[in-house]
Amino acid sequence: MTFITYAQNCEDVLLWRALGHVKDGFYIDVGANDPVEHSVTKAFYDRGWHGISIEPLPAYHQAFLAQRTRDVNLAIAAGAADGELTLYDVPDVRGWASPEREVADAHAAQGHKVAELKVPVRTLASVCEQYVQGDIHFLKIDVEGFEGEVLRGMDFARWRPWILVIEATLPNSRVTNHDTWEHMVTGQRYRFVWFDGLNRYYVAEEHPELEAAFGVPPNVFDEYVSYHLAEAWDAHKSVVKALRESEAHAAVARVEMHDAMQRAQQLEDQGEQLRAELAAVHAANHQTSLWAQGLEEHLVAMQNSTSWKITRPLRGAGRVVHSLRRPGLARRVLSRITSYEPLRRAIIPILLRYPALGKRVSASLQALKQAVPGPAPEGAAVPEELRALPASVRAVLADLKRARSNQAGS
Repeated sequence: MTFITYAQNCEDVLLWRALGHVKDGFYIDVGANDPVEHSVTKAFYDRGWHGISIEPLPAYHQAFLAQRTRDVNLAIAAGAADGELTLYDVPDVRGWASPEREVADAHAAQGHKVAELKVPVRTLASVCEQYVQGDIHFLKIDVEGFEGEVLRGMDFARWRPWILVIEATLPNSRVTNHDTWEHMVTGQRYRFVWFDGLNRYYVAEEHPELEAAFGVPPNVFDEYVSYHLAEAWDAHKSVVKALRESEAHAAVARVEMHDAMQRAQQLEDQGEQLRAELAAVHAANHQTSLWAQGLEEHLVAMQNSTSWKITRPLRGAGRVVHSLRRPGLARRVLSRITSYEPLRRAIIPILLRYPALGKRVSASLQALKQAVPGPAPEGAAVPEELRALPASVRAVLADLKRARSNQAGS
């Protein structure tokens, strides 16, 4: 697993090389500054460690409260005695806050704005008395020239951090200042093991097995990557992922657009076909309208003609005769004719006037020979050929015969 370093000078890489085997370790960070940026403890916290973060600046302290919920986060300064001190902050440069007036004057001489604030002070011994219950695996001190005062307030006889990491140069300088406080460390049975150009590392005499971890500076075999590089790489992967997703979406969009264009073309072709069919229907409707108009004019002309008016009675009689040819119906109609005297009187003159029609009626009557015969009138001689007809039909035939005789005599 790649180790991500958040520290300013890879301090966490060296500490992890020595202490990576410890599970659920404990640290104290004096001058913690920020929970992520240049943090020596962030990588350890992410791996399940916890500890005490001491940061007197209110804004940074609030960040620790929000992000380090497993830590004890103290808004104090560590010093030689409990009390209060003036802290000189440089707002435009992270990590330059110092309780030393000389340091603040140097920053102001360089043109930086310096802000003063009062903060409470506690000794490390009192902090450990209240919060420490087991081993302290490392103690890191970075207080911009105030390291000696912090060390004076620690009881190394009672609390024995395995490793000490102490900033050993003047603020914003390569000039070392450890000669003013190192005796307070080595005099408490700690051995100097490494200087990384900014910090000096010390190992408690009771843990000599840790000294070998500080023989060389952080290198490729530590398999680490800086936090900023990891962030940039993650951002790059996010961009690449987003780009690939965009390309995939674009490819899908291109396919969908192609399909949509094909569908549009098909709809356009279908529209052309429908328009052509509609035009053909309109043309056919026009021809039909012209034919119907002509037929109507022809019928009107025919109905208004003299011949049509003259032959109207004959057409009516023809329809009657045609109806008489229908099985069953003729029988019923003839029965009504023979039984209804006014109708007989109206039809007979027509038949006499039109002999051809009279012959057709006679032929129709002959076709009714299979009908059930009715009783013959009493005292009347019925010819053999008419006995199969109903009496009413025989009466009609007799009337027709008389009418013909009268017409011949006249």
